[in-house]
Amino acid sequence: MPEIFVTVFDVFMRTYPGFLEASVITLELTAIGVVLGTVIGLIFALMKISGSKILRGIANVYITVIRGTPLIVQIMFLYFGIVEIYTMSNFWAGAIALGVHNGAYIAEIFRGAIQGIDPGQREASLSLGMNRKQTMQRIVFPQALRRSIPPLGNQFIITLKDSSLVYIIGVAEIFSLANREAAQSYQAFESFLVVALYYLVLVMIFTFLLRLYENKLDVDKA
Repeated sequence: MPEIFVTVFDVFMRTYPGFLEASVITLELTAIGVVLGTVIGLIFALMKISGSKILRGIANVYITVIRGTPLIVQIMFLYFGIVEIYTMSNFWAGAIALGVHNGAYIAEIFRGAIQGIDPGQREASLSLGMNRKQTMQRIVFPQALRRSIPPLGNQFIITLKDSSLVYIIGVAEIFSLANREAAQSYQAFESFLVVALYYLVLVMIFTFLLRLYENKLDVDKA
């Protein structure tokens, strides 16, 4: 067996307990970031398609600023901005930063899905006596949510990988431990190869679960 594989295996065996614990933190960061981002995204999507110029303007500014600046800058900005106002752990500061970042992209996902629904369905529901709120809740949003599942799943995977950036504020997630292991053992290549495998396995698991869920939706729709 080539020496590099032996070395990588040694690094894996030496560090996997810590990496497994860090994987839990990574998944928690990802889950919070996606849930918070989904709430924020839905709010701003509705603001962007509303009839109010003020609400649309606020939504456009938020989406433009977040999508136009690097996530790592947003993490640092929000982290130091939050702790100046309220004492908060670096974990929660990082999770909130991920949520705010994801909200801008999820807002566009929801906006596109909602506006992609045939306007004739809205007109038909209004003609049946539903008001605009009921039309959105009963007709438009359920269909838009179904259409949003694939891009939301992709956003989840992106968030999982983006969570590595919170190491910059001291959160002990996977990449942070890999960085520490590389510094202590002087085996940078092996340490980062191991962490790449961890991310790959997590992404593959979620991709598989997402595909199962999409297939279930297709069966239910049929």
